[in-house]
Amino acid sequence: MKKIGAVLTATVLAVGVSAIPVQPADAAPAKFKNCTMLNQTYKGGVAKSATVRNKGGKTKYAPTVNAAIYNAHTTLDRDKDGIACER
Repeated sequence: MKKIGAVLTATVLAVGVSAIPVQPADAAPAKFKNCTMLNQTYKGGVAKSATVRNKGGKTKYAPTVNAAIYNAHTTLDRDKDGIACER
């Protein structure tokens, strides 16, 4: 914040912020056609719980934990480690 005279101003920068669609709690999770489309929204993939670990090796991004979205995309979890489309 900068103080200019008696007025305080705040500067907010939104650099690299991606919009994640917000859905009502009772709505069905978004369905993505493939991992490329899912990774546009969830960069590190989607995990079914916070306790799962990637068995494929080191990943570049941390997965988003969301059981509903993971359950809708279990076919995209090729190595069956509990993380769909990990990168």
